[in-house]
Amino acid sequence: MCDPLPLTGERTVPGIPEENYWFRRHEIAYLAIADRYAGTTVFEAGSGEGYGAAMLAEAGARVTALDYDESAVAHVRAAYPDVTMLHGNLAELPLEDASVDAVVNFQVIEHLWDQPQFLREVARILRPGGELAISTPNRVTFSPGRDTPLNPFHTRELNSAELTELLKDAGLTVTEKLGVFHGPRLAELDRTHGGSFIDAQIERSLAGEPWPEQLSNDVAAVAATDFDLRADAPDSLDLFFYAKKPDA
Repeated sequence: MCDPLPLTGERTVPGIPEENYWFRRHEIAYLAIADRYAGTTVFEAGSGEGYGAAMLAEAGARVTALDYDESAVAHVRAAYPDVTMLHGNLAELPLEDASVDAVVNFQVIEHLWDQPQFLREVARILRPGGELAISTPNRVTFSPGRDTPLNPFHTRELNSAELTELLKDAGLTVTEKLGVFHGPRLAELDRTHGGSFIDAQIERSLAGEPWPEQLSNDVAAVAATDFDLRADAPDSLDLFFYAKKPDA
């Protein structure tokens, strides 16, 4: 057994009750692709704690992952032996041309300084006909009315049109645009907590206030299935796109 990674604010990790909403909001993306990529060669670009790469490996994918943080790399190697873990920079991926069937990049591109270069690297390592699955916070709802991200770890957040354009410029064709939304139970929690379940968590955390018992219990009980993944809309919480490299 290895020690858990610390919660830094830059990545989400499993097993922390107060972080559970954000963890489950990330987890829904991996659940959506687990069966889709079973039996394929998958590269996860920016794997963080590694739980997602491990989910894909457990579902039958051959998974190689990469992260820039050496502590995360060491953690993944110790905690998830079915994942081949690399240390490196997403702007220069240490993989051969046309070497993977799929690339997974969830909640990472908003952290990168050179987003176009990263996507060019994704296109380079994908086999003809290979697919990128990518998610990122929707700037329209995550940092509304701002060009500068609210999250200090984000360099540039994107809306649907901006992400589409970046993928096109990298030579990738968007085949499906989805978005992450609150399902019925989370919509009810929005109403219970003054109109926004998210704001109820953030405002108290920023103020250094203890959470009310009901808020703590509600956050700890969130499941990935409480989120809906459906056709992309301007007000989605996160963007979730599939994009393909053209066949040779």
